[in-house]
Amino acid sequence: MCHGDGDEVCRMSAQQLVLRQRAELVRTLCCGGTSEPLESVLDLLLSWGAFVWEDYLNVCGPGKTLCSRTRELLDLTYSKGDSACSSLLTAFSHVLPDAQKNNLNLGAFCAVQNAQETPLCATLTLLSDRRVLVAKLRNCVTEALDVLVQKGLLTSPECEEIQLPVYTASQQARRLLDLVKFKGEGVATVLLQFLQKIQITALPHATNEKCIIPASVTDYQKKLCSSISAQSHFLSTYSGTGKFSLDDIYTEGLLELGQTCSNTLVSLSLEDVVGAVGTLNVEADTVLVSGEAGSGKSTFLQRLHQLWARKTVLQNYLLLFPFSCRKLNTEHRELSLKELLFLHCCWPDGDQNELFQFLLDHPHMVLFTFDGLDEFKQTFADDQRHCCPTQPAKIPILFFNLLQGSLLKGVRKLVTSRTEAVPFTLRPYLCKEVLLKGFSPDGIDCFVKKHHSDPGVASRVLESLQSNTALLGLCHIPVFCWIVSKCYKELLGSSNTGPQTITDVYLMVLQHFFHHRTSKGKGLGKSWVQEHCRTIMALGKLALQGLEHSHYIFSETEMQNIGITEEDIGKGFLIQNQNILDSKHYEFLHLTIQCFFAALFITLHNDSNDIHTVAKLFQTQCRSTGCLGICQARKCDEPGTETSNFQITSMFVSGLLSQCHHSLLVQCCPIQALHKKCKQVVKCVSKGMHNHFKSIPRPVKDEKKSMHAMPDFVWLVKCIYEMQDSELAKNVMARLEADHLKLTYCNIGPLECTALAFVLQHLKGPVGLQLDSNSVGDVGVEQLLPCLHVCHSLYLRNNNITDEGIAKLVQKGVHCEAFKKIALFNNKLTDGCTQHFSYLLKTKQNFLSLRLGNNNITAAGAEQLAEGLRGSTSLQFLGLWGNKVADAGAEALAHALEDSRTLEWLRLNNNCITRTGVQYLVQALEKNSSVTSIWLRGNSLSKEEVEEFSTRESRLTF
Repeated sequence: MCHGDGDEVCRMSAQQLVLRQRAELVRTLCCGGTSEPLESVLDLLLSWGAFVWEDYLNVCGPGKTLCSRTRELLDLTYSKGDSACSSLLTAFSHVLPDAQKNNLNLGAFCAVQNAQETPLCATLTLLSDRRVLVAKLRNCVTEALDVLVQKGLLTSPECEEIQLPVYTASQQARRLLDLVKFKGEGVATVLLQFLQKIQITALPHATNEKCIIPASVTDYQKKLCSSISAQSHFLSTYSGTGKFSLDDIYTEGLLELGQTCSNTLVSLSLEDVVGAVGTLNVEADTVLVSGEAGSGKSTFLQRLHQLWARKTVLQNYLLLFPFSCRKLNTEHRELSLKELLFLHCCWPDGDQNELFQFLLDHPHMVLFTFDGLDEFKQTFADDQRHCCPTQPAKIPILFFNLLQGSLLKGVRKLVTSRTEAVPFTLRPYLCKEVLLKGFSPDGIDCFVKKHHSDPGVASRVLESLQSNTALLGLCHIPVFCWIVSKCYKELLGSSNTGPQTITDVYLMVLQHFFHHRTSKGKGLGKSWVQEHCRTIMALGKLALQGLEHSHYIFSETEMQNIGITEEDIGKGFLIQNQNILDSKHYEFLHLTIQCFFAALFITLHNDSNDIHTVAKLFQTQCRSTGCLGICQARKCDEPGTETSNFQITSMFVSGLLSQCHHSLLVQCCPIQALHKKCKQVVKCVSKGMHNHFKSIPRPVKDEKKSMHAMPDFVWLVKCIYEMQDSELAKNVMARLEADHLKLTYCNIGPLECTALAFVLQHLKGPVGLQLDSNSVGDVGVEQLLPCLHVCHSLYLRNNNITDEGIAKLVQKGVHCEAFKKIALFNNKLTDGCTQHFSYLLKTKQNFLSLRLGNNNITAAGAEQLAEGLRGSTSLQFLGLWGNKVADAGAEALAHALEDSRTLEWLRLNNNCITRTGVQYLVQALEKNSSVTSIWLRGNSLSKEEVEEFSTRESRLTF
């Protein structure tokens, strides 16, 4: 916050800072969904004497939510005055990780508090040393309770209440301290004597004990490694379409930490995913890897399994147990945790009891993985506690209690899911979330080259992608990259511009599979859909029924009842599930293939109820009722899996009903029926957009009207793009009255950028488009260019954009009259981008604001920007915070400032600038009256130099 607000922020008292940053402080303490940061702050306030015991009880009263307690803390501290607020800000500095403090101004109060007087009694020591005592106690609560019970100071019911499984280790420690304080001096003295013998442990997962591994465990590990290695040797995601060794085809996707209190996105390696990097909730054991359908989550997990089995990564985990949520759906028996592990993963040859006891005794040496939480039938719930690992229970109860830590606390759990299907109730039990964002441009090249052994074919496919940027944008999602590589003959043989939409790509898949399963020498004619209509409808009915019931694995009996034959199975869209061995079960090649066939069935099925079916498909927040019933209102606490699947299906329906596909589909469905369904889709999309626009709140007086887009907005935009209906886009945008569109943290990638540009280019007037913290990248920037003329401001912070993307953006931007502001904080920009921005500033004489903070711009880049500044008669704001311009860059900018008559502020925080560079800026300001402030915090200056320059020039902020 200190980087972006005025000088007055840094001159505020502690009390003023707490009031000014109230919303940010609440969000920071609550963003992890755990009360641990709040309770740690309270521990410090108690130990420093800023709070008394009654204050602590007021904040932590029963029945209050985390946000309510946090606000109570801020209110109480504010009422106590400046000294208490200073202690609060210091406590924040002690408790929060560095990444979470970036957006907070903690002032100059973050020094260690003065030591309190030595407590006169043991109960006061419990308060003054509270934070240290919690750290000591959380790993030995049971031992401490045993000592107190043996001495007759505590009862068994009191111990049981402290150790209820709903409490984390730290919460149990605090409850014990609270109880001991209430019991008095004698009990407190005994507890402190016990704790004097205990060495403090910084992290609950750390241990220095040397563990002796029994032979039965070693033998089981070898068997587990052998089994997992065999299962992960071949790429399993698209098995049935050709045998690919995972080593030969695996291509790394982009892994980043999910939304945190920091504005900076952090890239991760595969091993970092389950490591300590980015942990928000140290009391939780579950890591979530989320991404959209087809982003490579299952393949990522398969690669992790393979490398663990080879002892290449994660060797601190002795045992790894892989689970598939699809397979768990088929388990209807009540099982104990012990039975679940050995039945679903790997059966031990030796002593099960010794092996399981080792697992219970050493949970931090065990890793569980669960693939496809979004495909699990039951809603995640935390209201049914199950703590006994040997007591049988239904699978959902076991699963959910594992995730929340009631069962096997300390075992690390890694779960994959589509982002939009993650239930809110799960988030408090996550230690962190990792986003899998698909392929980078280099990743696409790598995957295509690995897929094609012939370098000539790979080169032609890549050339075709480069000439079709819409298709290139799709290929950032691995499943589309696989489709393009698989169907390269259809792609290269296309006489038109090639696939433009997701629907086009999946029709290409359909054509490819039917062509390769047709008799040799016999190609597909123009009526190929009609020739295979029976197969399409049978598979479509199976797909739709499955989606309606969150059903993804089908028995032979189910398929026979629908009329699916061996010949239909042989087409390749269904593959046999390898995890169920007692009988043959099948699943669609990929979830998106299942959604596509469901869409084909809805589109081609000719029935009087079809219009209602389409209408119900486009209802948001839906759940199933039965075949062709599709949707009904669902409770707000139910999962979003069905909604997500039907949204994918609805996009396919929109695309199939596009005018350009009517000639293909009319072979199986009357044109009148297609037109009716098309009109219904247009009506549903228009109504959905209109309802979204009506929800935009009225602007505050003197502020512009802003629309913060919800996920449904992006979905409806993609439906319009799939239809390729410019008239619909124009009519929808005519109703939008907003000056600013905010789509931060909306999983916007190149594919979504293509759809947004297709729709937003029809806006009535210019808007500010904010796409911070997404996955736009260089290809996404290029896809946005068609709507740049209706953007007066473009915010693209945290989007992995490089100099290449900037070159294309500037080339278009200089010709867009309305385009006046851009923000590119925390991308991958270097000095290479500055020549383009210099050209922009010299060419476009109405450009107002250029913000390039936290990139990799050096003195050479600053010199280029200085040249642009000299040629600009309009630039008012230039932000270069967190780069490396150094003294040479400061000198170049200072010389440009001497002649500038429009620049108002310049941000040069954290730029390795010394006294020499500041001297140049001071001299420039003597000749410049337009600049109101230059920020120079975090540079290489002594305290004396800061005081000297502050006295000489009031417009400098340090």
